[in-house]
Amino acid sequence: MVLLITGGTGSFGNAVLKRFLHTDQFNEIRIFSRDEKKQDDMRTALKNDKLKFYIGDVRNYDSVERAMRGVDYVFHAAALKQVPSCEFFPIEATRTNVFGTQNVIDAADANNVEKVICLSTDKAAYPINAMGISKALMEKVAVAASRNLKNTTVCLTRYGNVMASRGSVIPLFLQQIREGSSLTLTDPNMTRFLMSLDEAVELVLFAFENGNAGDLFVNKAPSSTIGDLAQAIKELCNANTETKIIGTRHGEKLYETLCTREEMIKAEDMGDFFRIPADNRDLNYAKYFSEGESSIDQIEDYNSHNTERLSVEGVKQLLLKLPIIQAELNRNN
Repeated sequence: MVLLITGGTGSFGNAVLKRFLHTDQFNEIRIFSRDEKKQDDMRTALKNDKLKFYIGDVRNYDSVERAMRGVDYVFHAAALKQVPSCEFFPIEATRTNVFGTQNVIDAADANNVEKVICLSTDKAAYPINAMGISKALMEKVAVAASRNLKNTTVCLTRYGNVMASRGSVIPLFLQQIREGSSLTLTDPNMTRFLMSLDEAVELVLFAFENGNAGDLFVNKAPSSTIGDLAQAIKELCNANTETKIIGTRHGEKLYETLCTREEMIKAEDMGDFFRIPADNRDLNYAKYFSEGESSIDQIEDYNSHNTERLSVEGVKQLLLKLPIIQAELNRNN
């Protein structure tokens, strides 16, 4: 079998490769991305004939379609993900996250790919920023396509902050501690879901094995305040670094939502995950009759304020599992 990972040089792509590169599940893994340096770094570091590299951009259908030939499965991770940059360049977020996803799905359909799994974010639920809005529309594009494709199954995953991934706050805090500068906090009461890259991969693999057309899978995860996260890192590093409140950045929320209240009405609890099936009604609304959901006012959304909240000690135990934290502690010893 052949697997294609769009945006494959990123944090998620590297984590997937660790899982599959030395197994027999795929005899070829294709990395599709724009960055030739990251591809060369990956090629040099891994030195594995199973890996094939394709330079291209999901914005360009032809480059995606060429990479898709002979592919069985696609993990679609290519995206613009930084909230502030998407706020300043929303059309760029739209071109990559929305039109790029449509190109991936169209190319997969044209090449009879068996399954496409699109990766989304908690910021797509009740979106208030350009990144979240573009990802929410990406989800709509994927679900709409899933209704009409005969040979290709399209499903989605949605997860919260991945600890220590590119652009996340943990590497920033570690850098600030090494430099002896203040830890910059936007709002210490802000909460975020905490999950590892391995857990993000597990969610995608669960969708890979269990997803039906239009399904959205959500990973259950604990959360922490940003203040407690900063304190946990300071204690692990034995740092007396001061903290500086810099205020909320462009487009940031006080807390993130993984499942909206409307989604929770139809969500299926699958243990570590929620499965949210697609709404497969068509445009002929006159065929349907509904008296409304009498229980909707009794249902909460699933967000980082009402999920399991970790203490500073709980956050420290979670952080100790991260390679970046282990490396930092070893460096200091």
